[in-house]
Amino acid sequence: MKPAQAVTPVADQKRRAFWLKHLHQWHWISSGICLIAMLAFAATGVTLNHAAQIEAHPKVERRDGQLPDKLLDPLKRQALVAAADAKSAAARQPLPPAVRDWVGQHMQVTVGEQVAEWSTDEVYVSLPRPGGDAWLRVALEDGTVEVEKTDRGWISYFNDLHKGRNTGAAWSWFIDIFAVSCLVFCITGLFLLQIHAAKRPATWPLVVLGLVVPLLLAVLFIH
Repeated sequence: MKPAQAVTPVADQKRRAFWLKHLHQWHWISSGICLIAMLAFAATGVTLNHAAQIEAHPKVERRDGQLPDKLLDPLKRQALVAAADAKSAAARQPLPPAVRDWVGQHMQVTVGEQVAEWSTDEVYVSLPRPGGDAWLRVALEDGTVEVEKTDRGWISYFNDLHKGRNTGAAWSWFIDIFAVSCLVFCITGLFLLQIHAAKRPATWPLVVLGLVVPLLLAVLFIH
C-alpha cells in the first residue's frame, strides 16, 4: 500500500500539469485569434447601444448614364421573359455580364451576382452594403441608367459588420469562426478558474456575480 500511496500525489500532479499545459495552450491560441475582433465587437457594442445619440450625416451620390443599344436590346428581351412569369428562372437572374461590366466601367458601381427585379418597363437592382445602401435602375424604354449610393459613415459601417448586415458569405464565415474562438477562450478560461480557484477565494463569487447581475437586470428592467 505504501508505494501506491506515494505514487498517487505524483499522478495527480502529472494530471494537473497535463491539463494546465493544454488549457493554457488553447486559451492563448483562442485569445490570439479573437483578440482584435473582440476589441472591435466590444467597441461597436457601445456605438450600437448609443446609436440614437450618435448623429449620422449620410452622403448621397447620384449618377446617370445611357446604356448602349447593343446592350439594351437583349436586356429588353430578357425583361419580357422574366416579367411574363415571375416564378421562372429568368425572373431570378442577375444582370447580364456585359451589362454588369458596362455599369462597373461607366457608373463606378459593382453589381455582381445580385438578383435583379424585372418588369416590362425597367430593371431594378438593390445593392445594400455595410454602412450604406445603393440601387441601380435601367429604364427599358430609352436605356437611361440611374445609380444612387448612400454612405452613412465609418461608425455605421462597423456597426453593420458587428451585426453581419449585408456583409456576404465570407464575413458570415468569419463571424462563425470568431464565435467558436470566443467559446474556446471562455470555456478554457472557466476550467483554468476551476484549477486555480482554491488559491483565489474570490473566483466563484465573481463568476456568480457575472451571472446574477445581467439576470436581475433582464428580469427587473426589461419588459
